[in-house]
Amino acid sequence: MEKGIGGLVSGLISLGVFAMVTFLIYTNPYTPEGHEGYVFEQPRVWGNGGFQGAVRGPGNYGFAIWRNRAINVDFRPQTINEDFKILARDDLNVAFRFQGVFKINEGTIQEVVEKYGGRAWYNRFVKEPFRSFVRDSVQVYDSREIKTKREVIAEQVQSKLMQHLQKTPFVLVKLVVGNIDYPKAVAEAVEKKLAAEQELEKKTIEKKIAMKNAEIRIEEAKGIAQAQKIINATLTKNYLQHEAISAQLKMADSPNHTTVYIPSGTNGIPLVYDSRK
Repeated sequence: MEKGIGGLVSGLISLGVFAMVTFLIYTNPYTPEGHEGYVFEQPRVWGNGGFQGAVRGPGNYGFAIWRNRAINVDFRPQTINEDFKILARDDLNVAFRFQGVFKINEGTIQEVVEKYGGRAWYNRFVKEPFRSFVRDSVQVYDSREIKTKREVIAEQVQSKLMQHLQKTPFVLVKLVVGNIDYPKAVAEAVEKKLAAEQELEKKTIEKKIAMKNAEIRIEEAKGIAQAQKIINATLTKNYLQHEAISAQLKMADSPNHTTVYIPSGTNGIPLVYDSRK
């Protein structure tokens, strides 16, 4: 009886030891969605360890007797912001932000981990060259030019960065220059310049209006002068006498006619003085 109980206890202990050893030895690394896993064997008392294989998430590498582990790297496009405060060519600091969207080519997890630092790939390989490209492209311009040259600067930085990443697993998807903040003195100068340009534009419009009004007045004066010239040319002695007689006839035919005409000129018509003679 005692032997049977002892054997049972011994069997349970053996089973527990086996389960514990199995738990400690067997592994099944997991990689989440959007990631790729670099599966490696963690060195023990014996064995060399090292790379075992890759997993594209979501998924497990599978049970193995070795002490496998996984370094999971996010392969989805990532937006990375870099803030700058750069001394422009005219010795004024300009603050702005560059926004880059990067991704990693699929199936390159072994290269990413072994050559570029795994999850630290951006800080180790991209960050400083990226910032250097931005500084080099910005410092050739005066502070006031930077805002107008933002697209040119973005294209220059993008070209240099794409060349830097050309033979790597990393891809630059998009690059954008964010808000540009000038020092207070520059901002005030820009505002004054804009105000002056607006005032100049206003004065130009006013000048054009005044010139147009002057042209209208000149044309009106020309019209009056021309009309006067025509009138003066037609006011002859005979014309005036004809008009006087016509007026007298109209008034004589009126039933309420009470006016008495006293002839003062030849043939009973008004005297007309011709100043041209």
